[in-house]
Amino acid sequence: MNPLGFALTAGLVAIIVLVLLLLVAVGMYNGLVAARNRVRNAFSQIDVQLKRRYDLIPNLVETVKGYATHEREVFERVTAARQQAIGASGVANQAAAENLLTGALRQLFAVAEAYPDLKANQNFSQLQEELSSTENKIGFARQYYNNTVENYNTRLQQFPTVLIAGMFGFEQAEFFEMENAAEREPVKVKF
Repeated sequence: MNPLGFALTAGLVAIIVLVLLLLVAVGMYNGLVAARNRVRNAFSQIDVQLKRRYDLIPNLVETVKGYATHEREVFERVTAARQQAIGASGVANQAAAENLLTGALRQLFAVAEAYPDLKANQNFSQLQEELSSTENKIGFARQYYNNTVENYNTRLQQFPTVLIAGMFGFEQAEFFEMENAAEREPVKVKF
């Protein structure tokens, strides 16, 4: 083989290797974009369920107010916690606000426990069932979100994807975590 033919072959091999490396890099970049979008979608699923929860709370408070009028402090705490949760932004702030709201709802249900007529109220029972269902959906959405975040974060840390992630500014996503063990228990809505 003459030197010119060897140079052309070597140049062609180098171009093919560069094209393959570029295709691999593009594939890793697109995979990271898809994973990041799955994380965003998973968080939006939590958000949908939280909005449903927020819509149920005023009706629940009004129903309990009809029976337990002297429990004003509890109603105000639930209302304030709901407003804080609605206004929260970011995963960590949202999780903290939800923890506060869950605690306030526990107090509301503790108040309701003391009123047998309220527990027998059909409207209250229906709201209680809807809230229980919504809490389950929130739990599933949080689990899906955290699984998606784990997959995304793992992908960001793996070689050679970590190189692409660093070049294009991909950042780790936050988990939706509960603050302490007492708050990990579901809201008890059984009467």
